[in-house]
Amino acid sequence: MDTTLMMSARGVSLALATVAFGLVAGLFYAFAVAVMPALRPADDRTFVDVMQRINTAILNGWFLTVFVGALLPAGAAVALHVPAGGRGVLPWAVAGLLLYVVMFLITGRVNVPLNDRLAAAGDPATLTDPAVVRAGFEAAWVRWNVARAVVSTAAFGCLVVALVLATRA
Repeated sequence: MDTTLMMSARGVSLALATVAFGLVAGLFYAFAVAVMPALRPADDRTFVDVMQRINTAILNGWFLTVFVGALLPAGAAVALHVPAGGRGVLPWAVAGLLLYVVMFLITGRVNVPLNDRLAAAGDPATLTDPAVVRAGFEAAWVRWNVARAVVSTAAFGCLVVALVLATRA
């Protein structure tokens, strides 16, 4: 591959991954500092209703393209930086990708099953005890959302460092 084309592909893939990682980190941060604290004082039925609606609304093409799609340019950035000798950008890009994968695993193994269980509880208007449904969801979901906010922010930070180093090279 032509050196200029290779450098361009490296830069574009790294920039796309950085933007995507930043968007995902920002989403989880917003939930940690605004959405969940705003829902804390809501009554149980309202809490269950709103979280079910959020969990349905977030499963859209825009979110899924960025959330899942971020792995493609991140993987490409890592692969394209391997021939550069492994110094500078590569360790940061690898660290960012690995941290993103950790966030992805937290989401898939903890938050999504909690969301599914909340959905399976049924229509909030007909729940006999929405407090039990909320209690089985809220604390664990909030705790693990904070964890994935921290991990995805660290992943984003790693890619920012990689991007800065790439522009200096």
